Amino acid sequence: MSRYTGPVWKKSRHLGYSILGTGEELKKRDYAPGVHGKDRHGKVSEYGKQLIEKQKLRYTYGVSERQFRRYFSIAKKSRGLTGLSFMQICESRLDNVVFRLGFASTRRQARQLVAHGHVTIDGKKVDIPSYLVKVGQVVSLKEKSKSLQLVKDAQEKLTMVVPYVELNKEKLEGKLTRLPERAELTPEIDEAQIVEFYNRKSID
Repeated sequence: MSRYTGPVWKKSRHLGYSILGTGEELKKRDYAPGVHGKDRHGKVSEYGKQLIEKQKLRYTYGVSERQFRRYFSIAKKSRGLTGLSFMQICESRLDNVVFRLGFASTRRQARQLVAHGHVTIDGKKVDIPSYLVKVGQVVSLKEKSKSLQLVKDAQEKLTMVVPYVELNKEKLEGKLTRLPERAELTPEIDEAQIVEFYNRKSID
């Protein structure tokens, strides 16, 4: 399955979860899209719950199913908790770090910045959005790219950065100072359900 590029608001309403993290998608209509959206109160199976949690995380970071499975395999081999490691890997994606640093207003914008060659890591251009940033690596924008209106608008909207990211606003560069703790990530996703989903898949 490829990366989802459809309407984010529609998908957020379907999942009952703000993919953008702002809550804007659910303010007016916090029920599923469609004529019968308000009437969908059927009981969800355990598998259904696991699938929903997986989709919430996958759509948040805009990851393809193939990449997502690969991240799970990496997380499963890690020494820590599989679910937390899984989320930390997603947070380490270059497009996400660019978003966290406030170089773009959304992860989709951040993905475009990276793909179009505007971003560097330790001074070298990296145009792969899925690149996993290591703690301490310096993420910056090319000198010409710092004047992009998209970047200026994003920086003006930025009110704070997450505690595991360090930003130099003057130089428009920053880095991942450490991996995030679970309490610093969204509480609206139950990563244990996602682990169960993939463990079940491996058994099936």
